[in-house]
Amino acid sequence: MRAKITVIIPAINEAGAIGHVLDDLPKSATEVIVVDNGSSDNTAAVAKKHGALVLNESRRGYGYACMRALKHIKSRALKHPEQTPEIIVFLDGDYSDYPEYLDALVAPIEEKNMDLVIGSRDSKLMEAGAMTPPQRFGNWLATWLMRHLFGARYTDLGPFRAIGYEQLMAMNMSDMTYGWTIEMQLKALNMNLNYIEIPVPYRNRIGVSKVSGTLKGVIFAGVKIIGWIAKHAVFK
Repeated sequence: MRAKITVIIPAINEAGAIGHVLDDLPKSATEVIVVDNGSSDNTAAVAKKHGALVLNESRRGYGYACMRALKHIKSRALKHPEQTPEIIVFLDGDYSDYPEYLDALVAPIEEKNMDLVIGSRDSKLMEAGAMTPPQRFGNWLATWLMRHLFGARYTDLGPFRAIGYEQLMAMNMSDMTYGWTIEMQLKALNMNLNYIEIPVPYRNRIGVSKVSGTLKGVIFAGVKIIGWIAKHAVFK
């Protein structure tokens, strides 16, 4: 019997992309939640049309959007525990990831006792220009530091990822902006979780990136990443 899988998609002004993302998700996804993070376009309407449950989070930030979905899931579980998911999948709403890889992403959790699976953006499967030079450098630096400081095996901070629901809730995630992904990976190390990466393709997104597309986003993301690694090193 397949695990109950909830997909969480934070989205800001992704009206041109979100329909493609939702249409490409496999039927194995039990539930899909799109969190409209303050869009000025009709992202929410398009997401609803394509079958997603849409929640609103006015506070801008990737972590805020993810936490809004998790609070909804937790609150609902108090009344309807049978609806509690077993696996949470995070996916971007800009169509840069390949939603059809969801089954491959959750398979190690369902079949191999893994707790966390990162979709590692494989350079051989990546479209030209899909990742900017600052993104590439930030990924390289963060994963290099984690390998050398903590013995981690990460090669990417890829946003397309799957994690056991209970393990995720035990992390008590706190970063509400750019540091959500690295916080999760560092806490997985702290908790001695079983984790693995699988190679996934990556393409040019539809629209303009909220992080890598702006100087402010690049700087803030870099500060967050280094900050979380430094914090982990201090309290390790």
